[in-house]
Amino acid sequence: MTRTRRSLTLLLGLAALMSLSACGGAAKSPEPFGGGKAGTAAPADAMAGASEQVQAIYKQSCISCHGGGLEGRVGPATNLQKVGERMSKDQIAKQITSGGNGMPGFGTKLKPEDVDALAAWLASKK
Repeated sequence: MTRTRRSLTLLLGLAALMSLSACGGAAKSPEPFGGGKAGTAAPADAMAGASEQVQAIYKQSCISCHGGGLEGRVGPATNLQKVGERMSKDQIAKQITSGGNGMPGFGTKLKPEDVDALAAWLASKK
């Protein structure tokens, strides 16, 4: 291997290493329900402002994918910590009811008033 080729290989290796080290930052997801891991709120903090009804619905239907701190457990698109900045209450309700972008719909599993309460609470997450 020539000296120039070794230098080029080393340079490309360093560039790859630097680009990989930058992968941990928050990134905007192209999916409407997504977000990045903007921060990880403790579960108690994440549930602040949620009624007992909403907490029960979230724990029963949402926590397995979205996490106890709304941090998202199935990739960045499942982060809900600031979902209210990306989606309106109506958009969130439609997403919960119909699903899409990898999320199952809960329209047949949740009552409309439960969807409405959950959507209102999530829309306040900004």
